[in-house]
Amino acid sequence: MDRSGVVSEDGYSFHMQSKELPVKPVLVRELIGESLREERVSQGKTLREVSRNARVSLGYLSEVERGQKEASSELLAAICAALDLPLSVVLNVVSEKMASYERVTSLPNVRAMAQAAA
Repeated sequence: MDRSGVVSEDGYSFHMQSKELPVKPVLVRELIGESLREERVSQGKTLREVSRNARVSLGYLSEVERGQKEASSELLAAICAALDLPLSVVLNVVSEKMASYERVTSLPNVRAMAQAAA
């Protein structure tokens, strides 16, 4: 056994957990909500306008934007339509934000696949 981990009977080494405080994991629903809110605000639209056009309750839309509710794909499509924004753009923004949190510096394969599919 070395100081960096524990060696099991079968010879595998398992590294000990760091003593650092755990970092709160970022949730996809929070990034989706944040991205939708940023777009709505940048367009100068109110929650009421978007909720009416998306045919979703004002309270529910607010919870989605705050990352408290997990929106279905149908609901996300309706919200995006109310914002005149392709869902793929929102998902790309969310992907970029997630990559930033995960400290991934580039997503060349994802970008190439998206461009090829377009």
